[in-house]
Formats: sequence, C-alpha cells, structure tokens
Amino acid sequence: MTEIFDADLVSIQEARRLANAAKEAQKKWAGASQEEVDRVCAAMAEAGAAAAEKLARLAVEETGFGVVEHKVLKNLLTSRDLWTAIRDVKTVGIIGRDESRGLVRIANPMGVVVALIPSTNPTSTAFFKTMIAVKARDAIVVAPHPSAVRCTFEATRVMAEAAVKAGAPEGLIACMEHVSLQGTDALMRHKATSLILATGGTPMVRAAHSVGKPAYGVGPGNVPCYIDRSADLPQAARLLVASKAFDHSVICATEQAAVVDKPIAGRFAELVQAEGAYFVSESEANALRRYLFKPDGAINPTAVGKSPQVLAKAAGFSVPDSARILIARLSKVGPEEPLSREKLTTVLGWYEVDGWREGCNRSLELIHFGGEGHSIALHARDEAVITAFGLEKPVHRIVVNTMSSLGAVGVTTGIAPSMTLGPGGVGGAITGDNISVQHLFTVKNIVYGLRDAPAPAMTDGTDFEHLHAPRTTVSAEEIEQIAQRVLAELQNRHVQ
Repeated sequence: MTEIFDADLVSIQEARRLANAAKEAQKKWAGASQEEVDRVCAAMAEAGAAAAEKLARLAVEETGFGVVEHKVLKNLLTSRDLWTAIRDVKTVGIIGRDESRGLVRIANPMGVVVALIPSTNPTSTAFFKTMIAVKARDAIVVAPHPSAVRCTFEATRVMAEAAVKAGAPEGLIACMEHVSLQGTDALMRHKATSLILATGGTPMVRAAHSVGKPAYGVGPGNVPCYIDRSADLPQAARLLVASKAFDHSVICATEQAAVVDKPIAGRFAELVQAEGAYFVSESEANALRRYLFKPDGAINPTAVGKSPQVLAKAAGFSVPDSARILIARLSKVGPEEPLSREKLTTVLGWYEVDGWREGCNRSLELIHFGGEGHSIALHARDEAVITAFGLEKPVHRIVVNTMSSLGAVGVTTGIAPSMTLGPGGVGGAITGDNISVQHLFTVKNIVYGLRDAPAPAMTDGTDFEHLHAPRTTVSAEEIEQIAQRVLAELQNRHVQ
C-alpha cells in the first residue's frame, strides 16, 4: 500500500473531483421526470432500510457512540419513514397553480448540495440528506466527520448504488473518503457547490456559514424539560427517562435538564427512579463535572454517547447495572455550573421550581445558556401553561407530552422528519424549520397581468396634469373671497 504523505492535498483533489462530477450528474438529473425521481428515491429508501442494522453496528463500532438498536430506528426513520413522508411532494415541473392570482409555480433544483455529517448520527444523517437532495433533483457530495468516515461512506454508498441501479446518473451521490479540514473547506468553497447542509458542532456550522455559499445550519440544543403539576406523572417519568437514554443522548433535541414543579417533585423523583434514573450524590456530581467538561467548558469527547456505567467508571464511582441515566440535582445555570450545559450523554440536570412561571424563567436561563432557537420539552395537561411556554420561549420546537429526542425529529409527532433542526435567526441560522425536501429546491413563478397599470406609470414623466401635483399659486379673486370670510367671522365674534 502506498503511503500518502500529503493527505490534505489528496483530500482537496478528491473534493474537486467529486464536486465537478456531481455538477455534471445534476445537469442530467435536472431533466428527470417526477416518475423517474420517485422511482429512484423509493429504491434508495428500500436499500437504506435493508442496510439499517448493518450500518448501525458499523457506526457504534467506529465512533463508540450510542446504542445499536436505537441507531437502527434512526436509520429506518431516515429511509423508509422519510420516504413515506415526502413521497407525495412534487419536485418536478409545475407544482402549483393559483388561477385567481394568475400564478403558476415551477420547481427548480438548487444544484450541488454539500452535506456535512456529524459523528453522533452519521449513517442516519447521510441517509436523510441524500434522500431529500435526490428528491429535489439535486446532486449531493457528503463530507463525513473524521471520526465517522467508514460508516458514513458506507451509508452513502448504499444510497448511491441503489440510485444508479434505479436510473440515476453516476456521480449524483458521492462521499469523500480522504477527509481533512482542508478538503472539506475546498468542497464547501468549490464553484460547483450551490448549497451547504451543515449538521454538527458549532465550529463546523460556523465554518459552513462563512464560506460565502447559502447554508442551512443547526445549533446546540440545551433542551429544558418542564414537568408541570398538571402532568400525567407516570407517563412523563417513563418518557423522560426513555428519551434521555435513547441512543445515549446523542440527538441534539434530547432533554438536558428536568425543571420540576415543587408540589410534585418528590413523587416524580420516585417515578423516574423506578424507570431507571440514578440520582448521583454531590461527590459523584463533582466527579462528573471534572470528567465531562474541559476547563474551557467544552465536553470531553470520550464522554459523548456513553452509558451511565461507562461514565461513572471513568469518573471514579460505580452505579447499578439497572441505571439508564444519571441525574444531578442542580441550583444554578451558567459557566459556574458545568452540568447546566448541553450534555450529549446520559447525564440529566434536575431543578425544582415553584410553579410554571418560575419554571418558565428557569427554562429561559437554560435556553439562553447554549440552546437559543432550538427546542424545549414539557409535560402538562393545562393548556394555558402549554400555550404560555409556546408563546414565550425563543425556540422553534415546543415538544409536548412525548420524548423530545424523538418528537423533535418527527418520530412521535407530526413535524417534518429531519436530522437537521434549524434554530432560526436567534440561533444563528436562516430558518427554524426542520429541514426537508422543500428547502432543497426553489420555486419559479409565472405571473400573469391582472389589472391595468396606474395612469402615471403610462406617461413619459412630463405630463404633470396626470400627476395631480398640488397648486403653488392662488388667484386675486380667491384671495379676496378668503379675506371677506375672515372679516365676517371677526365681526360676528365682536357682536357676541
């Protein structure tokens, strides 16, 4: 095997080659019919579902993050279930008419999409982005995270081979094998690139927004979960623990802190313990603080996506085999309390508050400390409380009475299935939507004239009579009439 001395140059060359090939393939794919597009996407969905378990195992093996069974579910969500959700979306030709307004809407593909893939959800995100790109008649080049190259490449290969076999052009779906920061940067900046889909850590998303190309990015999700006194407590406990434990908490919409109404806090603590939550002691919490976070506040990458048992051992204590999540009782939010940060692992903060208004304020503190624009979860049956949280919180997903990890991405709710959750302007992104196929094509409009133009628009600009300009002179006769009226009024006042 020949040793590669200049890995960065190899990566840059690969990026250029794949981008150019994708551009040529997209030119061909832009002429596909809706029937052809849907046939290819259906084949991709079938292939992705068939490979779901194999790829889930590969992802856990390569990254060390998460749970195989849970990654299987995510792979199915982003292949079979995603296709069910977007199958009927029109992406070719005329997609809508409004006769009353004289409008005809025509779908127009973006071109070449560059997809940045995270290490936390590599195979499911690769499935998701390739599927929506092909449905929109775009080409896509995938840039894996350096710690998830093998599984991301394999997931992309599964989709690419299925697409070509079903009639898509070669090069429409591609993935980098030689990954470097320089290569990814070259791919994003390439003249063939039309759009960037950036899912991952904050530095990577910022880099995507800085290259001068249109980009859809995500943001951190320091998601609070408020438990109101009106909640169905057994259900809330079951769903909260299951959600935090799901795939060892690597989905950015997973709950990061429970904010619990005091009157029901004792009972709720008992219920979550029965579901597998382990409340750490203060000394154990301190050990977690030291292990989970670096001095600059960044999370220790070896702690991401790990079980409670692995975390406890690494931090220097032990927990029962039955523990599904760890809970630390907290009283502060901010840099002085590291455990109030986003924790993409099985550790949950716990705050107690007196009523929903105090819960609102505590939740806002958590959102402002690293989760602006993303999501909030709550368990309540009082609609006034639910509405207040929806109106007041600077987030784009208010997930009610379900698992936030799965509800925000569309598994247990009616929101669009997505692995790219926009945090909106407040979170530094262009949209707060769950990114889907509609975001990957533009719409051209045929617009028919409905009414005559205003008269001034039909002149050459010199016909001032048509403009009804205000008069600037008054005749002598008019001045005399005004004077007589003023004198008469003065005389009447004198008589009175």
